[in-house]
Amino acid sequence: MKTSQFLFAFVMLAALTPCLAAGKTQTFTGKVSDAMCGAKHMMSGDAAECTRACIKNGSKYALVVGDKVYTLEAKDKAALDQLSELADKSAKVQGTVTGDTIQVSSVSASK
Repeated sequence: MKTSQFLFAFVMLAALTPCLAAGKTQTFTGKVSDAMCGAKHMMSGDAAECTRACIKNGSKYALVVGDKVYTLEAKDKAALDQLSELADKSAKVQGTVTGDTIQVSSVSASK
C-alpha cells in the first residue's frame, strides 16, 4: 500500500469512528443540573430550585459527570419528570451521545 493510500484509509477511518460510536447506547452517572448553569448554579440558594427555574425559562437539563457537562435531550414526559425530581441529585442516564449531547432513553436515581 502506498503512503497516500494508507493516509487516505486512516483519514476515512478517523472520520467514520464518531459516527459508528454515536449510535451506541451508553450509561452515564452524574448530577442533574441545567445547561445554562452547568456545574455552578448562578441563583443563590437551593441548586435544585435553580435548576427547575432555569428549565422553566427555556434551558435544557444537563448531566454533570466529573468536569464534563452533557446537555440532555429528553422528549419523553416520564424522563423529564424524573429529571425534575432528581434536580441536584445523582442520576443514571442512558442514551446515545453526539458531541456534548445525550439523547435520553431512560433516567433513574443513582445509588
